[in-house]
Amino acid sequence: MSSQKHATLRYTASRVGLFVICFALVWVLAYFHVIPLGVGSSNFVWLLLLAVVISAPLSFVLLRKQRDAMSEQIVSKVEKQKQRLAANQSQEDGLL
Repeated sequence: MSSQKHATLRYTASRVGLFVICFALVWVLAYFHVIPLGVGSSNFVWLLLLAVVISAPLSFVLLRKQRDAMSEQIVSKVEKQKQRLAANQSQEDGLL
């Protein structure tokens, strides 16, 4: 249970970290003119979009275990809420 306790936080931090790494890599490649810098003043937006396009499939592959743990955590919380709602509804039905 403790490994799933902060699964959402761990997955989100991993996604952000992977994006930052990809952005730094793209920035270094643009700095050394390995990739185009963009058009006009669109340099920063170009680098952000390129980092997003690179980090999305990487996170899909590299963060599978964290994503599954987060999904299990969310599903268990939703099930608990459903049970609590059903118990409250049955109590209300008994009062009527």
